[in-house]
Amino acid sequence: MNTQNIINKYYESANAGDWNTWVSLFADNMVMDEQLAGHLEGIETLRGAIGGLETGYSRFQNQPQKIVINGQEACVVSHISAANASGVPIEANVANYFRIEDGKIAYMANFHDTRPFDPFVNQNAS
Repeated sequence: MNTQNIINKYYESANAGDWNTWVSLFADNMVMDEQLAGHLEGIETLRGAIGGLETGYSRFQNQPQKIVINGQEACVVSHISAANASGVPIEANVANYFRIEDGKIAYMANFHDTRPFDPFVNQNAS
């Protein structure tokens, strides 16, 4: 797959809740800097984080607004419209940076205001 196809599949699979396909887009030695989850290294660490997405959101849509591709790099500005497990809405603008190596996502970083995600982060707080 080329960079455009990988980026398209990333958003298609996330929006379908197809986390197995989503994870398959990443290299085994992937690195991710994610504002909520922190610094993740390795595909197995990423797989372990998926459970939080599956149980923490009752609805999750991440719609690209602008995609810029330069060879093996991409930046996507998108809008997340989601709800936590009990249905509290989450609306946020996000930017994701991707670096592709050998047809897989080797590095990804995301950038966003963390406040809109409070209903997700704090839903299990006592």
